[in-house]
Amino acid sequence: MEHYLPIIVLMMASGILGGVMAGLMGIGGGIVIVPVVEFALGFIGVDPSVRMHVAVATSLATIIPTSISSAHAHHGRGAVDFELAQKWGVAIFLGAAFGTWIAARVESGVLSIIFAVVALFVASKMILPFEKIKLSDHVPRGFFGSLIPTVIGLISTMMGIGGGALSVTTLTLFNVPIHRAVGTAAFFGLLIAVPGTIGFMISGQGNDLLPVGSIGYVNVIGFLMISPMTYFAAPFGARIAHALTQRQLGMVFGGFLLIVSVRMFYRSFYGG
Repeated sequence: MEHYLPIIVLMMASGILGGVMAGLMGIGGGIVIVPVVEFALGFIGVDPSVRMHVAVATSLATIIPTSISSAHAHHGRGAVDFELAQKWGVAIFLGAAFGTWIAARVESGVLSIIFAVVALFVASKMILPFEKIKLSDHVPRGFFGSLIPTVIGLISTMMGIGGGALSVTTLTLFNVPIHRAVGTAAFFGLLIAVPGTIGFMISGQGNDLLPVGSIGYVNVIGFLMISPMTYFAAPFGARIAHALTQRQLGMVFGGFLLIVSVRMFYRSFYGG
């Protein structure tokens, strides 16, 4: 039991931090949870070939309750754009399902690189003074209007995140105010996490390298320790978000993602 105590503490701490970040940024908390869970699995000796898969899958499972809590908190402040959610919903869901299929078939290192690259891109967008740079004055329609959310869903499930990191960045480029982008992204997290979790539970069946307490790639023990923390911490993050200016919110988001990106690059190339 003493051997597992540090893991339990790490999982609970990642849940609290993930929940606060979920409410603060509209993310599902996965951008915090994935690297912490991956580190914890390495600590107890889980094979490197499945560590990232388990971390991604378990993170997606925890995002389900987190997204519900975060979206509800933002909806109470009128920050969820349900018209946009209706337009993007199906595409995000399908992209997430396809991303899960791909993720289950690539090596752990590939998932780490994808995580690091996307986190670095998003961090750069949020930290640098690019607030006035817009790709358009409105969210695109037609082919690109469907392609963008599909790609967001696909990449998000491969990273084990709720899509907020990508959704917030993308929506702000299309002139959506960041507080509204954050609130809507929280809702998108649910559409990404559900197909992602189910897909990883199915695709990981029969793998003898998985840690105890796993259903497919989803580790139920990790889920049970993290989920309550994220659920109850998310509303606190939402309150903080609405107390910050747009620039402050962007700097917090970007700074945190930069740290995560550097950590995952190090893990990919040096096995840290």
